[in-house]
Amino acid sequence: MVQVDDTVVARWEHAGSRFEVLVDPLAVQELRDGKPVDLADRLASEQIYKDARKGDKISEEYLEKVFHTRDRVEIARQIVLKGEVQVTTEQRHQLQATKQRQIVAIIARNALNPQTGAPHPPARIEAAMAEAKVHVDPFRPADAQVQEVLAKLRPLLPIRFDTVRMRLRVPGQHYPHVIGEVKGMGKLSEESWGADGTWSAVLEIPAGVQTELLEKLNARTKGAAEAARVK
Repeated sequence: MVQVDDTVVARWEHAGSRFEVLVDPLAVQELRDGKPVDLADRLASEQIYKDARKGDKISEEYLEKVFHTRDRVEIARQIVLKGEVQVTTEQRHQLQATKQRQIVAIIARNALNPQTGAPHPPARIEAAMAEAKVHVDPFRPADAQVQEVLAKLRPLLPIRFDTVRMRLRVPGQHYPHVIGEVKGMGKLSEESWGADGTWSAVLEIPAGVQTELLEKLNARTKGAAEAARVK
């Protein structure tokens, strides 16, 4: 459970009745992003209210009639997903900042500058979003807002979502140290082993993770790996 002062009111109105719960605002954001949330730990109480601030409760019989269950955590989940959330200005700003970081991370990972082929640093994306006066909805999934944000950034930044293909060459003794990481970053193809024991492959990755790939390869192989863009 969370303290009442750390919660917001999630409200859903149906058939002339109002249903409210007191919930951690970050839990609302996570639920609406499709993340698994143990909501029982993120409510001020499992009580369902007509008016949470006044403490007006709703009977279990009526809850079952509307929600077809008496499981109050499940009812709270439905209210959070279907209803509106009443947040303070400060809470909204905090939630928007969290969501903006998620959006920036997605763009930085997947986008590049088509003029140079290089990824845009997160700081450059954030600055362009500020200049474009991008509005971030704290309760919509980040993925659902990315294309809208890109449309506002394009007049300011040359930017495009793309993938790149990298030819990797790794000495055989370092292969066990890199293969798991490499497979987790993209799609492998054209794998082969040279006569000298060198492993070679082509890795297709989101455009924005080129620098991350090179840093990880260098760290795992002490600079012995090679990676170069291929068409």
